[in-house]
Amino acid sequence: MNWTALLSNQQLVEIITISHQRPQVIFKHSTRCSISRIALTRLEKAGSLEGADFYFLDLLAYRKLSGQVAETFRVVHESPQLLLIKNGECIYDESHLGISPDELQEQISLAVAE
Repeated sequence: MNWTALLSNQQLVEIITISHQRPQVIFKHSTRCSISRIALTRLEKAGSLEGADFYFLDLLAYRKLSGQVAETFRVVHESPQLLLIKNGECIYDESHLGISPDELQEQISLAVAE
């Protein structure tokens, strides 16, 4: 899986803009959480998912940005958390062990088909 590090509010604005042409995925990861590590490992073992761009947010290093993501997309902050963004809105989010590469691919495919 090819991750782009999410490091700034400017990137968040770009994600919103790009999401009008192509779905965007944000994975919020806690480096101190074993469940977050499990979710990340599942995603990475799934190989290459198709149809979206993927962003990785280290929420411990970028706490303020993590809060901005939750506020911008009107989701409750969780860790780990996966958000699928299309047309500037979060159309799917999942957290903890509910994060599934197969489900994510299905949701991306549905978003692309719309």
